[in-house]
Amino acid sequence: MSEATVAEVMAELATLEDPKMREANEKRGDDHGVNLSKLRAVAKRLKTQQDLARELWATDNTAARLLALLICRPKAFERDELDAMLRESRAPKVHDWLVNYVVKKSPHAEELRVAWTADPDPVVASAGWALTTERVAKKPEGLDLPGLLDTVEAEMKDAPDRLQWAMNHTLAQIGIEHAEHRARALDIGERLEVLKDYPTPPNCTSPFAPIWINEMVSRKGG
Repeated sequence: MSEATVAEVMAELATLEDPKMREANEKRGDDHGVNLSKLRAVAKRLKTQQDLARELWATDNTAARLLALLICRPKAFERDELDAMLRESRAPKVHDWLVNYVVKKSPHAEELRVAWTADPDPVVASAGWALTTERVAKKPEGLDLPGLLDTVEAEMKDAPDRLQWAMNHTLAQIGIEHAEHRARALDIGERLEVLKDYPTPPNCTSPFAPIWINEMVSRKGG
């Protein structure tokens, strides 16, 4: 299927649909029933096809959009195109993959990070915070870390779920990566108690920031 058509790809995705998987995914807000390993196998076969990716995205089908994000060329999207795509991404998995697989590799990532973080839509803002977490870890130069902690301290407790989760990740990352801000990050986490009671499976690290920070710091040897 070197030059696959949208119709052919959509037909193949339909054959991969599993009702039980759809039921499980829908509990998380993801309206598709395709096993992601099988989806990745389709993407591997199709290889990079930017035009097909855009056409699959335009179907507004969640499985097709996930596939589009796997076969697209991240740097080929314009800034406004990525902004529109994010605002259309209501399925959490599509939102996550768009940010992690495409926007993070885009030359427009920093401009979008700044714009999205300040957006009144909490789902859009959560993408801005996800990009901020990436910068805290990989390119913190120029970031106002105390200012980020001020914002988290003031807004995280009452933020909607996805925005709260993204802010909490930034808080933890600051505490893990930046020893000079660790005590304050731990203090904010302890006082706000966000995700303190989150059910965490055995052998997984709790998303509660103080536990998360201390666990990761100890793994890195202090």
